[in-house]
Amino acid sequence: MRLNYPVIFPLNQLTYIHGRRFNALSSRYMLPADEEEVRRSELQHKTIQFLFNGKNYVGPIAEVLKPKEGQERCRVLDLGTGGGFWAIDLADEFPSAEVIGVDLAPIQPREVPANCTFELCDLDQFYLPYPSEHFDVIHARFMHTGIENYPRFLHEIARMLRPGGLVILIEPDTEPIADEKSASHFTRSGQPSGMRGWFALWETYRRCLRDKGIDVNIPPELSNLVASTGAFDRIVSQEGNIPIGFWPKDPIALSIGQLAWMNYDMMLPAMKPLFLSAGMRDWEAKKLIEEAHQDLYYPLVRASSRLHIVHAIKKTKHP
Repeated sequence: MRLNYPVIFPLNQLTYIHGRRFNALSSRYMLPADEEEVRRSELQHKTIQFLFNGKNYVGPIAEVLKPKEGQERCRVLDLGTGGGFWAIDLADEFPSAEVIGVDLAPIQPREVPANCTFELCDLDQFYLPYPSEHFDVIHARFMHTGIENYPRFLHEIARMLRPGGLVILIEPDTEPIADEKSASHFTRSGQPSGMRGWFALWETYRRCLRDKGIDVNIPPELSNLVASTGAFDRIVSQEGNIPIGFWPKDPIALSIGQLAWMNYDMMLPAMKPLFLSAGMRDWEAKKLIEEAHQDLYYPLVRASSRLHIVHAIKKTKHP
């Protein structure tokens, strides 16, 4: 059963910046909130599904969400839900659970499962407006570029999660990779990357994030940050290597590469408002994006990116 979810968000929750529609709650997160970005969100979702062998998650989520006699309904919180694809899929898979997706912008579909709702909230704040020990699963992916104090964000996740609950975190590294070598390697060695425009764009993007107070080194530190909260055990950390383009020979890797290529093809122009807001002139931003697109369309090397994936169980209380 699906409900036609009512649109209750006020129109002033969206604004226009340099020709693209954005959320009006946070000036820190500077990627658009329009139909194009929803399509890109779906590409990201499909990429993760291929990476997870057709599943929407890692970790013991089925065990955690298994209905237990005498206990209230399980609850799932999807932070930074974007187009709502993960929340909807999970609500379909676990119809006995209550799933809440939260985002900065009202860009989710109206037709949703009966056990799925969406809420509007700026998650870049010291306290999040949800009760303590209230959720059985908390999922957050592609979030760190909108959160100034990510360690504090993790403490809030720990607070909201019930003992024995599961957290799943997925964050992409913003450092580009060519032929399995990172930008840092090319900087140290002085060797050419073979993707000068691509690497220049990502360095500019990282600089703009730093100017907005974002720690761009969060993704590779996810596991350590989760451990440092002191609230979790059974911490499992994984890396997902994402090919970009059509160079992989393996059919699954090729499908991931094609989806990633389409994702980045849409993401590059979506970065332009961020660059302009940072003081770059229009022709400079246009040139930067065009040269990165040139490397994407006509690659001389094998481009890839890296996902950092962590899941953990909140410690249970001992009497």
